[in-house]
Amino acid sequence: MALALYEPGLGYYANNTAKFGLMASSGSDFVTAPEMSPVFGQLLAAQVAEALVRTGTRQVWEFGAGTGALALQVLDELAALGVRPDRYTIVDVSGTLRARQQLRLARYGGLVHWADALPARLEGVVIGNEVLDAMPVQLLQRLGGAWHERGVVRRPEGGFGWQDRLTPLRPPMDIEGEHDYLTEIHAQGEAFIRTLGEHMVRGAAFFIDYGFGESEYYHPQRHMGTLVCHRLHKVDDDPLTDVGLKDITAHVNFTGTAVAAQDAGFEVLGYTNQAHFLINCGLGPKLDALEQGPRAMAAKLMMEHEMGELFKVIGLVKGAEPWDALGFVRGDRTHRL
Repeated sequence: MALALYEPGLGYYANNTAKFGLMASSGSDFVTAPEMSPVFGQLLAAQVAEALVRTGTRQVWEFGAGTGALALQVLDELAALGVRPDRYTIVDVSGTLRARQQLRLARYGGLVHWADALPARLEGVVIGNEVLDAMPVQLLQRLGGAWHERGVVRRPEGGFGWQDRLTPLRPPMDIEGEHDYLTEIHAQGEAFIRTLGEHMVRGAAFFIDYGFGESEYYHPQRHMGTLVCHRLHKVDDDPLTDVGLKDITAHVNFTGTAVAAQDAGFEVLGYTNQAHFLINCGLGPKLDALEQGPRAMAAKLMMEHEMGELFKVIGLVKGAEPWDALGFVRGDRTHRL
C-alpha cells in the first residue's frame, strides 16, 4: 500500500493524475469536502480560530493539503474572523500536489510554508482532512480460526496476488464467532499520532475522516474489512490492479487514534460525526445565506447518506487546558470510543 500510494514517480500520490474533483469527466477519482463546498473550510476555520485563542498559539499546520482548497478556505475565513495566524505550514509528501497548492495559495505569499518534517518543538493548531485513511494499513485474515497477515506476491504468470502467512498480530479486540474474517490494523496511522504528540509542546489537532469507533469497526458482521480503491468516482475492492493509478484507502479506527493520542500526552476534546461538528460550527446560517445550487452542495456535507454520518471528527489538545470546543458542544460521542 505504501509503494502503490507514495513511491516517487510511480505511486498514486506521487504522479500527476487529477485525483480531486466533482465529476469523473474531469479525470478525477473522488471528491473531498473542501472541493464540494467552501463552507467546509469556513466552518473548520471557526474551530481553528477558537483553538488558536484557547491554546495561545499563532501557527496552523495542515497535513495532506490536497489541491490547497482547504488551506485557502481556512486562511480566508481566519482573516475575516480577525484571527490570522503568523504562519500556515503544509506537510505533503506529494510533489505534484505541492505545486498545485503553491499556485492556489500564491496570494498568501510568505504566510504559507511547506515542510518535509516536523520541528523538534511544535506549537499551533493541526488540521488533517482525509489524511489518516490514506496511511498504509496491514491486512489480517482469520481463516479456519487462525490469524494470518495478508501480503502481496508476484504471480509466475505476471501481475500481483495475495499470500497469507500465520502471524502473532491481532486486531485490538476479539472478533466474536468462528467465521472467516478480514480486517485491518493501523500501526502506521497510530504511530503518526504518537509522533505528532512527541513533537507538540502546546496546541490542538482536528482530524476529519471516514471511520468508526472500535466496537463498530471490528463488528462480527464487518467480515470483509474496509479497504477499497477509488478511480474515476467508482469504488472497487481490488488494490492489486492498476497499481499507482487509483487511490487505496481504509476507514479509520478512531478508538485507536484516541488511544494513541492519549499515549502521546493529548487529551480528547471531542469526537462526533461531521454533521454535528459543522452544525455546531455554524452551518445553519451559512446555508441560509447561499443560493439554491451552492446550498444543495453544502448540504451534502451534513446529509446522513452523503458525508454527514460516515465522516467523523476528533479533536485533541496538549499543553493547554481542555475546553468545551465549539465543534463538539452538541452530539459528542467520545463515550462511544
